[in-house]
Amino acid sequence: MSVTQGTGLANTSLSFFAGRLYALGESDLPYSLHLSTTDGDISTLGREDFSGKLFMGMTAHPKKDPTTGELFAFRYGPIPPFLTYFRFDKDGNKLADVPIFSIREPSFLHDFAITENYAIFPDIQIVMKPMDMLLRGGAPVGSNRAKVPRLGLLPRYSTSDSDMRWFEVPGFNIIHALNAWEEDDGDTVVLVAANVLSIEHALDRMDLVHTCVELLRIDLRTGDVSRKPLAVDNLEFGVIHPGYIGKKNRYGYLGIGHPMPKISGVVKLDFSLAGTGDCVVAKREFGTGCYGGEPFFVPEHEAEEGEEDDGYLVSYVHNEISGESSFLVMDARSPELEIVAEVQLPVRVPYGFHGLFVTAGELRSQ
Repeated sequence: MSVTQGTGLANTSLSFFAGRLYALGESDLPYSLHLSTTDGDISTLGREDFSGKLFMGMTAHPKKDPTTGELFAFRYGPIPPFLTYFRFDKDGNKLADVPIFSIREPSFLHDFAITENYAIFPDIQIVMKPMDMLLRGGAPVGSNRAKVPRLGLLPRYSTSDSDMRWFEVPGFNIIHALNAWEEDDGDTVVLVAANVLSIEHALDRMDLVHTCVELLRIDLRTGDVSRKPLAVDNLEFGVIHPGYIGKKNRYGYLGIGHPMPKISGVVKLDFSLAGTGDCVVAKREFGTGCYGGEPFFVPEHEAEEGEEDDGYLVSYVHNEISGESSFLVMDARSPELEIVAEVQLPVRVPYGFHGLFVTAGELRSQ
């Protein structure tokens, strides 16, 4: 294998920005794709290093600001600096790296969040252990139960990590973030994310993992951190209306782990109900033997128009009893997430990780 031709699988997520569609996997560079608007054929254009400015790899969960068109991202690894933050302008030009030296050991940093003014990084109890792998043949990733999880807030246009503020959040181990925003004229930062309660099972017994979606508030004046659980269900792989990334929003849509990573249904959470009990306001089970992947929200309008939940929730579903696969379209406003269309598929669609909805206009702009 020639490492110059790439080492990653590009199998984790997708992103569309600056007129290009990318397949992403955090262990390698993005792979540029082209999706034909005439016959649907997908071709690989090649690994993209953005004129030699992107090195080694990039997160599979970059965040696109729906207002500015900028893309915010990072990479992490087993050698210092363990975390490097960077961004792209709206035209797809990569800007300078910002190494984060206040990460003291290599952590598993799969996802992050942005607000209008900050990038938010979780430093969790899942850590990278390269020496265990090299010297003892062990796994490259393990857990550190003695470590106290924390969240780092970096002004998103910073050029160094000297502006990074860290907040300890015991027991808060997140893999995926739903959204984050600011309140109280910027004095409070709010993060909604799925917290892995059973960190000891996260690496080798996914079927025993339970995640609790929490709403966390950081008071930037006092440094106080408060948390509220939003649901009792085992929920993960959450999405929101993409027009609200980094902005205050009300609804999130998540898969029900039964058990993880199999998704037996989807729910809709109302963040405004935080502190009142279970915040699930809509739910749909796929049925016996039926499992899906991450849902995705397809809005009817731009974020400034209509209601936030005006749109549809879509997902692939596979019936393990009959062997059939289908594509579901659900009304996101319905209390039962009513199915408004079900398309039977001629082939098996494997369970995947993360998805993307691309508009016809975006495809034409490739």
